[in-house]
Amino acid sequence: MKLQRSGFLAAGFALTATLALTACGSDNESSPNDAGASEAAGNCVAGSLTAQGSSAQKNAMDEWIKTYQAQCADAKVDYQGTASGAGIQAFIAGTADFAGSDSALKEEEQPQADAKCPGGAALNLPMVVGPISVVYNLEGVDGLQLDAPTLAKIFDSKITKWNDPAIAAQNTGAKLPDSAITAVHRSDESGTTDNFTKYLSKTAEADWTYGNAKAWKAKGGTGAAKSDGIATAVKGTPGAISYVELSYAENSDLSKAKIKNGAGEYTELTGESAGKGIEGAKIEGTGNDLKLSIDYAATTAGAYPIVLVTYEIVCSKGSAKAAPLKAFFSYTSSTGGQKALGDLGYAPLPESIRSKVETAVASIS
Repeated sequence: MKLQRSGFLAAGFALTATLALTACGSDNESSPNDAGASEAAGNCVAGSLTAQGSSAQKNAMDEWIKTYQAQCADAKVDYQGTASGAGIQAFIAGTADFAGSDSALKEEEQPQADAKCPGGAALNLPMVVGPISVVYNLEGVDGLQLDAPTLAKIFDSKITKWNDPAIAAQNTGAKLPDSAITAVHRSDESGTTDNFTKYLSKTAEADWTYGNAKAWKAKGGTGAAKSDGIATAVKGTPGAISYVELSYAENSDLSKAKIKNGAGEYTELTGESAGKGIEGAKIEGTGNDLKLSIDYAATTAGAYPIVLVTYEIVCSKGSAKAAPLKAFFSYTSSTGGQKALGDLGYAPLPESIRSKVETAVASIS
């Protein structure tokens, strides 16, 4: 089996070209980065912001901050990828102006976060679509195909060899070795883990009995901290398999498995297939709180089923940094801000969601 890298690159170039043409609307050509810079320049407010949280969105934040600060000399944003759980705790403790999280605030966290917003509430604002890649290190095996039950058994140490019949049945013609699988999971509390295990719990109920959580609960395997730690561990461990955001998989040049979706297709992860995977998401929050419920069954043709939406946790009212927060997020939620992520392994928010995020940001005071 050969991974069709040329197809992936072509799809990526096509997506980038489409976004660029959309941004133009005329004969004058402009790039997504040009559009992002223009949006940033129109939203400048002096001030400094300190934030931390999701490492899944760290590459996106770095790109946004670079563009925003280049256009807004008196604006400073410091974002540290300390993991989702740490970011939420920092927000609750009052040491972060906003938090990045791969999951919306949980029921027990919401009132604690609300308490930091005098006269308002803590909003869950979806900002970054970061598809979760199933990455592996297996010499001579390209385009590995896996379904949810098989993934569940691998990460629960029930399938321990690469030539297991369950894997072989989905990869006819592949030369699978009789060697051990090293399943690598996040050792720190992570929204990526929460979303990955949520996918398993929704699509492989009979084989995954741990539900979903930021902390890893299944038996066996080996742990690595943060997204870059996962990428490093897989790259340096023959026979390893793990889960990490697409941007980290791409940056580390890791092999990515095709995952079977609810339409019965083994789908390659691209920006387009990830976008299709998020189109069916429903808003569970009320008002300007935009907590999403993702349909992991992903029955849409061509949809990649393991998608992650990272949120910004921010006060709707009452923050002493309301003006710079509103300005920065006005840029990140803009069409230009979203398009600026196209080359980094992220997918833009679907317009139906992006427009609601933009409206919510406009209400921050």
